[in-house]
Parts: sequence; C-alpha cells; structure tokens
Amino acid sequence: MAERRAAKAKSVPERIRQSIFLIRGQKVILDAHLAELYAVRTRVLIQAVTRNLSRFPRDFMFQLTKREFANLRSQIVISSLWGGRRTAPYAFTEQGVAMLSSVLRSRRAVTVNIEIMRAFVELRRMVSEHADLANRIAELEERYDGQFEVVFDAIRGLITPIAKPPKRIGYLSTESAPRAARIGGERAARA
Repeated sequence: MAERRAAKAKSVPERIRQSIFLIRGQKVILDAHLAELYAVRTRVLIQAVTRNLSRFPRDFMFQLTKREFANLRSQIVISSLWGGRRTAPYAFTEQGVAMLSSVLRSRRAVTVNIEIMRAFVELRRMVSEHADLANRIAELEERYDGQFEVVFDAIRGLITPIAKPPKRIGYLSTESAPRAARIGGERAARA
C-alpha cells in the first residue's frame, strides 16, 4: 500500500523515465507501464491496439520473446504467481507510443503522450551530448599526443559507466579439495 502511494507521488515525467527500457537496441515502454500511465487496464490497452493492428508495424510495437520476458521479469520483479502476467508483454517504441494517441483519445492519454514524447526527446539529447563529449576528447587527445594522456584517461574513466561484477551464486569453500574426496579420505583413515 505504501509502495503504491510512493509510486503515485512520483511525478509523471519521472515515472515515464523509469519505464523506458532498452530492448533489442531500441528504447521502449512496456504495455503494462503505458496502461498504468493512461489509467486503463493492460487488457484494455492491448485490445485497442489489436483492433487497430495495421497502425502498429514491427518497428512501432513488438511482443517480447519468452527469454526476454524471463530476463525482464527477473530484473524488475514482475509477479509470476497466480494473478500475475502469463503472457509476454508488448513493447512500444517512440513511434508506437505516438500512434497510441490516435487509438486512445481520452484527455489523459493525450497529456501522457505529450510527456512521453518529451521524455524520449530528452533521452536522445542526453545521448547525443555524451557522444559529442567523447568525440571532443578524442580530438583533443589526437592534437596533444601523449602530453595529457593521464588527464584523458581520467576523463574517460569518469564518463564510462562502471561495470558491476556478476553476482556469484552458491557456497564458497576455503578448502581446495572437493568435498567428496575429503569425505572418502576421512573414511579410509578411520578404517
């Protein structure tokens, strides 16, 4: 209950930014998140889309594969118990979201679509600025050769995301011998 209130307390632009995922190399929003933003049930949203399927080619909307859905479910903790989602969600690209405005005509849908378009534009701007900065650093590095190599390495270290090491699963043993060998050896010593 407190989580719902906290989610509603977030501003719409913030909720939209958190709902944009990178899937198959495209920035998309899932049908359940769109339905929540539009204040309709996911089933109703999908029903409206399937009634107007000719407006949604593959580059506007696609359904996730079982593997993508399982990966996404583990990342964002989608319920897998009864009452949870049983089918893979649909992912809508920026163009697909824009097309939704012609299918869903409520005032809320229009307002939310405008905010979603602004969020996509802001993401594109941020990506281009990051690319521009990387290009400028490369140009400066070529111009000043090795004189400022340490400085350029430090700057590159600041703008590149830090890769987290994968979590290890299981028990770690400090002993080098396998457990079965140790047990067999203990039994042989007792006899």
